[in-house]
Amino acid sequence: MTWTQVYDPMNNLALSSLFAAIPIIVIFYLLAIRRTPGQIAGALAAASAVLVAIFVYQMPAGIAVTATAMGALYGVFPIFWIVLTAIFIYNMTVETGQFEIVKDSIATITDDRRLQALLIAFGFGAFLEGAAGFGTPVAISAGMLVGLGFNPLYAAGLCLIANTAPVAFGGIGIPIIVAGQVTGLDTMKISAMVGRQLPFLSIIIPIWLVVLMSGWKAAKEVLPACLVAGISFAGVQWFSSNYIGPELPDILSSLACIISLTIFLKYWKPKSIWRFANEPAPTLVANRAALTFGKVMKAWSPFIILTVMVILWGLKPVVAVLDAVTLKFLVPGLDKVVMQVAPIAKVPTAMAALYKLNWLSAAGTALFIAAIITAAVLGVGPGRFISIFTKTLKQLTKPLITIPCVLGLAYIMNYSGMSSTLGLFLAGTGSFFPFFSPFLGWLGVFLTGSDTSANALFGNLQAVTGTQVGVDPILTVAANSSGGVCGKMISPQSIAVATAATGLVGKEGDLFGFTVKHSLVLAVIVGIMTYVQAYWLQWMIP
Repeated sequence: MTWTQVYDPMNNLALSSLFAAIPIIVIFYLLAIRRTPGQIAGALAAASAVLVAIFVYQMPAGIAVTATAMGALYGVFPIFWIVLTAIFIYNMTVETGQFEIVKDSIATITDDRRLQALLIAFGFGAFLEGAAGFGTPVAISAGMLVGLGFNPLYAAGLCLIANTAPVAFGGIGIPIIVAGQVTGLDTMKISAMVGRQLPFLSIIIPIWLVVLMSGWKAAKEVLPACLVAGISFAGVQWFSSNYIGPELPDILSSLACIISLTIFLKYWKPKSIWRFANEPAPTLVANRAALTFGKVMKAWSPFIILTVMVILWGLKPVVAVLDAVTLKFLVPGLDKVVMQVAPIAKVPTAMAALYKLNWLSAAGTALFIAAIITAAVLGVGPGRFISIFTKTLKQLTKPLITIPCVLGLAYIMNYSGMSSTLGLFLAGTGSFFPFFSPFLGWLGVFLTGSDTSANALFGNLQAVTGTQVGVDPILTVAANSSGGVCGKMISPQSIAVATAATGLVGKEGDLFGFTVKHSLVLAVIVGIMTYVQAYWLQWMIP
């Protein structure tokens, strides 16, 4: 038995889009207005999506439930596996007392919270995004900021917003590579086009973060440092994306940012040290002067080992070997059952439903092996190792519900055609489509938590619609990725990861409210930029 997607079940695209948007409205309402805990909001949104799929889109109930279950399964593995192992490594450094030395070593560079946010949330977070992606940067960098003494809500919110700059080139460039694969367009040209959009955001994001933390008056005190961070990142991001390829922009840009900022802070200091309200002034810890290179390296070793492992796991030859033992399962009742039709697909296509249990090549496994090596370096015995792991698992009980729910929501909206209905509605804006083009990517990342998935979902629609309205499809496909980065900070999946890392489980609504306005404003900026490039600055399109 097969079932064919229908994108306009109400015979009125606007009305059909309203029904398709119900699950999004539900989760927005519950998180932003009711401040509902993430696991409840995610479950209710997923349930509403299943009901819309069955009763509006006439999707057979069995197929709808199976699609949702497949998404939930991906939420458990590999997504939750990454979150669990990343926070486990962080907890190990805290339990062994090594994070105190990490804090002292960062304080030797600067005690200023504004500058610490630039180094950790913007610089180090971007490095982790480039190496691994899929939640790792927010989990690690947000946890580090909390350990440094940041207010948990600010730590989570700042890391989510900072993650805007590197997302499109995350995971060794996989979002851009997937965009090229699904559209048949030149991957290098897509990379170059994204590299002619995102650097403008990369320059302003450091300033944006500091203004959000401390206000404009205090931000002006560290404006030189913000410019050093933003310009060094943006310059290398532009160059590497245009002349090297999509694989390395994040890693090279973040290294340029961290090194440039560290050197700059050796010779420049702000007029005053800024701390959060009611936070005690920094004190010179007695043992800070006694920090030796060996002590610092040992304390940082978990994060160094983590970095080496995720880079190693991202190398294509290594992935090929590790993937050889991946277990693959065709999902009965879903594989090749749903027919996707034009213009979403170039030809009617049976949607595959293949669950891959890549137990060895998953980024979470790289982190778990890093945790084992870390335990050996820090002298954590088997009993204590298991104790810390068990404690971490208990800490993440609610995210273990939230993440599968929001992945189930993404999958049912994709397999039922609801996502495509919303995409077609935006594509019907004619000559204004270049402005709305980034919002397709924004929507895709909000739903899936992944710029890669958003490009797979809407990449071909972007290319087809761009051609139809007389705009170079390279621009619209790139805008899908550039706009998508703005949706990352409000994706329920990202929110769940951030709250898990900062001890804010149950406060997902507060964090969503913290980031949503920034997400929308940045998406509008990308929309305006794309519109201008489409009609007035066409020379910017490669």
